[in-house]
Amino acid sequence: MTSDRLDQPRALRRTLRPHYDPEAFGRLSEQIARFLGTARFIVYMTVFVSVWVIWNVAAPARLTFDPYPFIFLTLMLSLQASYAAPLILLAQNRQDDRDRVQYEQDRETSERNQAEIEYLTREIAGLRIALSEVATRDYLRAELNRLLEELRDGAQERR
Repeated sequence: MTSDRLDQPRALRRTLRPHYDPEAFGRLSEQIARFLGTARFIVYMTVFVSVWVIWNVAAPARLTFDPYPFIFLTLMLSLQASYAAPLILLAQNRQDDRDRVQYEQDRETSERNQAEIEYLTREIAGLRIALSEVATRDYLRAELNRLLEELRDGAQERR
């Protein structure tokens, strides 16, 4: 019995499954999904189906390949739809993941901004309290005038 050793790399295993880069495949699926959602795709599909139907209705019988019920066309459109739906879902899931990450970053930024606003509010409140304790020029004048009056009153009483 062999045990996995942490001081040695694992031996490469051969597998029959194909290897693909999930990120590259995801980007490709997003590009396809974006294309499927455009007016250009609708125009291309309309032209394709129109040419297919016109060819198989108007062409001589020996040149047609899909007679009236257009079963092969239906098969082709079903095949296209069966690939398009999962690709669109994959693109939506990737977008949801990006939105979730963006939401988390926005929430963290909002929390930091809120903390900074609360800090600045406390600082402003502290400054206001400190300013109310600081003697203003008018307060000093009033006090000096009051002391001057007291001194004059005291000087007049001594006379």
